[in-house]
Amino acid sequence: MFKSFFPHPKWFFGSLILWFVINIALWYSGGNSWGTFLGMPQGYASAELPIGVSRFWAPSFLWFYLWFFISTVIFALFWQFKSNNPWQRWSVWGSAFILFNIWFGVQVSLVVNAWYNPFYDLIQKMLSNGGGDVMLLYSGVMTFLYVAMVYVTTAVLNIFFVNHYVFRWRTAMNDYYTANWGKLRQIEGASQRIQEDTMRFARTLEGLGVSLIEALMTLLAFLPVLFSLSSHVKALPIVGEIPHALMWAAVTWSVAGTVILMAVGYKLPGLEFNNQKVEAAYRKELVYGEDHAERADPATLKELFSKVRFNYFRLYFHYTYFNMVRIWYMQLDNLYGLFVLFPSIAAGAITLGLMMQISNVFGKVRESFQYLIASWPTIIELLSIYKRLKAFESTLDQ
Repeated sequence: MFKSFFPHPKWFFGSLILWFVINIALWYSGGNSWGTFLGMPQGYASAELPIGVSRFWAPSFLWFYLWFFISTVIFALFWQFKSNNPWQRWSVWGSAFILFNIWFGVQVSLVVNAWYNPFYDLIQKMLSNGGGDVMLLYSGVMTFLYVAMVYVTTAVLNIFFVNHYVFRWRTAMNDYYTANWGKLRQIEGASQRIQEDTMRFARTLEGLGVSLIEALMTLLAFLPVLFSLSSHVKALPIVGEIPHALMWAAVTWSVAGTVILMAVGYKLPGLEFNNQKVEAAYRKELVYGEDHAERADPATLKELFSKVRFNYFRLYFHYTYFNMVRIWYMQLDNLYGLFVLFPSIAAGAITLGLMMQISNVFGKVRESFQYLIASWPTIIELLSIYKRLKAFESTLDQ
């Protein structure tokens, strides 16, 4: 699944994490200001960034673009020297490009979040003072639209690239399995595993991987913002005043929901795996029946289909209470961000613009912490596919 596309997967992903940590440590220990050696203005790293598209070519952003490119070149050259995997251009450079696009999308979210405060404060001021200059509102909306156009354009191009990336990964797995078809053809459901499971695995893992990296980057970007905004919210409903109230509220709610959903849905991966097995057995007998009159007799098909029905009925039952808990949690989550701000709103401690900004940041942090909650059904599907392909590959390992 991995070694067909990535060079020495265990070492590759281990080195990737190590290289990522090293770059983060260097960047936040002063590397973000090293651009001055290349002629960038003094103090550019700590300068307040503009709220608009001009932020994306500010000196601090230009320096990050150069840093990311140099870091990627070093990493890619290292693996080019260590391995001769034919798919390295996609697995190394392609992964880096996707990683950069995720980071850029998070930066766009930061611009939009910074836009909330002044724009909604302007609306509140006009409503309180009997009006104002309408051109200021038009200008504020146009700023948002310019940022949104940048985001939509890059997001669509990234989707196009990711689609090709996933197909290359599937091609790598397909080439690997078909090259060993003589050893694999006797395994139950071999044709389905090569044709369908490789496609589903690459597509599902890519979606989950992108979501996970996006969640981690969102946390890195928005947690400091939420920490600073906590100074405006001193008290929480029921609990009362506590230091860094917003941080505690976001983390506690998200972790509690994740633990509950994992406990409720722990049986589902095994049931999905069993479902794939009984479906494959039933389909295999039908295929044999097309070419051999003595196969796929009614009694055999009835017995095989009864196993399919039994497993589906178990899935329906377990998914019912799992979805009940998950959907109720997500509905309550829609109100939770506003509920947390009730004491501060009642005390008049925040403005409309600040409330919108806090709600946006609070929601971003909660969504990142709730990665498992949002992705759990997909994770269940991925685990069942992984089990099937892992059992498939065990023949080659032996």
